[in-house]
Amino acid sequence: MDKLRLRFEKTDRAIYISHLDLMHTMQRAFSRAGYELKYSEGFNPHPQISIALPLSVGMASTCELMDFKLNGEADIALLPGKLTAVMPEGIRVTDCYVPETKVAALKYLWVEGCFEYDDRDPHEMAEALNDFYAADEIVIEKKTKRGMGQSDIKPAIRSIQCEAGEDAVTVQAVISAQEPTLNPALLADALRQLAPELEPDFAKFTRREIYHENMEIFH
Repeated sequence: MDKLRLRFEKTDRAIYISHLDLMHTMQRAFSRAGYELKYSEGFNPHPQISIALPLSVGMASTCELMDFKLNGEADIALLPGKLTAVMPEGIRVTDCYVPETKVAALKYLWVEGCFEYDDRDPHEMAEALNDFYAADEIVIEKKTKRGMGQSDIKPAIRSIQCEAGEDAVTVQAVISAQEPTLNPALLADALRQLAPELEPDFAKFTRREIYHENMEIFH
């Protein structure tokens, strides 16, 4: 069968499953659901599955993508339900289809952050955060292939808006997914480095949607 693409959610307790363990989980789920993955040829055959933009442990997502190939034919309309039925808590397959474009064309991520402040007013924090992220440049220390170095993350932020809630600040951001890749955790790390008075006591992020460069939803 030609290459297919899964769209799935990874939330709740599943956010603590590592990328490697997720790959193993997916392989077992296909087997339990009665599907046979196609394997590569050669001396070290392996299942032909790949997950786009692996998540960091602890980060949730409602828009994960996985490409795969099956041996034989399958009704792809039934596949999401059958796979979800044998998945661990927190993983739910929402769609299966023939991919329209290669993963290399994926450009932007919409991420939603939650910044919690124990003893600071969320409204004051939201206003200050918007001012911070509006700066012309946000240069931080980050790990690179050559070690630690300075990097301006501002060009990788297409848009960002912070809004106060009752006890936390919600951060809505569209960031670069590839070339360059921006880990959303760096949005909070920038505060720790450059404006510790704005650093949240706790921060978490969820991927909400993925886009082409023209901001059309990626499929």
